Amino acid sequence: MSSPGAQKGSSLTLVLMVASAAIGGTLQYGYNLAIMNAPTTFIQTFINETSQERWGIQLEDYQVTLIWTIIVSFFSLGGFTGALIAGPMTIRFGRKKCLLLNNIFLMSGALIAVTSRAAKSFEMIIISRVLVGINAGISMNVQPMYFGESAPKHLRGAISLSSAVFTAFGVVLGQVVGLRKILGSEPCWQYLLASNAIPGFIQLLTLPWFPESPRYLLIDRGDKEGCLNALRRLRGREVENDELNEILEEQAQSKGVRPRRPWELFTDQAVRWQLLSVIVISSAMQLCGNDSIYFYASYVFKEAGISADKIEYITIGTGSCEFTACIMCNLLIERKGRRFMLMGGFILMTVWAVVFTIALLFEHYISWMPYLSMACIFTYILSFGMGPAGVTGVLPTEIFNQSARPAAYMIAGSMMWINLFIVGMIFPFLVSGLKEFCFVPFAAVCFLSSLYVGMFLPETKGKSLSAITAEFHKLNFKGLDPLHSPQCQAKYQLGDVCHSTAL
Repeated sequence: MSSPGAQKGSSLTLVLMVASAAIGGTLQYGYNLAIMNAPTTFIQTFINETSQERWGIQLEDYQVTLIWTIIVSFFSLGGFTGALIAGPMTIRFGRKKCLLLNNIFLMSGALIAVTSRAAKSFEMIIISRVLVGINAGISMNVQPMYFGESAPKHLRGAISLSSAVFTAFGVVLGQVVGLRKILGSEPCWQYLLASNAIPGFIQLLTLPWFPESPRYLLIDRGDKEGCLNALRRLRGREVENDELNEILEEQAQSKGVRPRRPWELFTDQAVRWQLLSVIVISSAMQLCGNDSIYFYASYVFKEAGISADKIEYITIGTGSCEFTACIMCNLLIERKGRRFMLMGGFILMTVWAVVFTIALLFEHYISWMPYLSMACIFTYILSFGMGPAGVTGVLPTEIFNQSARPAAYMIAGSMMWINLFIVGMIFPFLVSGLKEFCFVPFAAVCFLSSLYVGMFLPETKGKSLSAITAEFHKLNFKGLDPLHSPQCQAKYQLGDVCHSTAL
């Protein structure tokens, strides 16, 4: 029996590992999204001044806007690239070392950003955003994998969900650092863009002290002693037989099976519904309109009569809402389960998107409607943080085995970044074309996503991979006898799982 002191040590080691990995990991995603709002006009002026000095040309407004759009959107393209290379990196270097090596992209991007003004090159800002995007794309995939494989089963959801908590915290931190009284002023915008190097530096100093993922050590490297040592450090006690047996079972299932490639998952019937679930939910996380509502917030706050100098402080409240909601989701996910949190989040977002549309339609006719619009912004963000923001990153770890997990994260990450890029490009056209109805498409996405979760996604809370795989086999082999399917017998060697499903 473990002593209370050992249990406390276990919690402390796990918490410190989570903080170290996340502060240079998913925190960077939220932070690098947020810090681009404050210096918008300053960088646009810099673009025009650079053009005049180089070529003696005064750029038109649409040309400046186009270059600015490229600077912003190339962060997403960098993230997409990061998502694609994250899988091979984790297989070759492991989860922890991958996060450490990932800081090469971050530090390079920060150095280029801080010197761009002196070099009088807006192209350097574009390159910097691509490199920072690659860093965010890798960390968004690798960090939840690292957490999910290192946490005990009863804390797996909460630990994995801390990735979303740090993303939301990164948004708030970026909004605060971007205040005009800190680094969001005209003389300091290049330092604001390079300030992301500080969390990365903290990670480089702290993360080497923590162990690698136990599952990676045993299943991918065959290092049983290393796995046991990692488990002892993370748990603060001797390894329990049940936990070790579960990892050994997964090792036996993966024995002789090389790491899967993303395109192989698309042709494999045994993971058809797992893959579809990851694609749908990862896409919905960006297509639900949460990031767009941040951009719409300034307009709504102006219509509510808030002075321009106060809006940047009110905007911090939007980031704080998501941060608070993610913490609440972290506390509730192991009680309520993944399906409940996802469905509840999407349903509430559907409701608030409809109410928001009604408020926008009547804002010029009823005096208190702008305040209802403000309330909808905060409730929409809260609902997102309580569901999709937290749960989405947990799923690939729980529903794919070790050989398929990196490829699944590559696909999930790619869908997130592609859809973030698409929404960023089309949202201005949605606003100009649909006007007050611009959030109706987002409401439709949220509603359809909630239906999908309710109808097809099994609950994964507290279940082993074998039990989760068995539930998906009922969908993957519906109308067939999974006991005799070639996928069960040959590829996955899941005889026990298939037998239980057939019964």
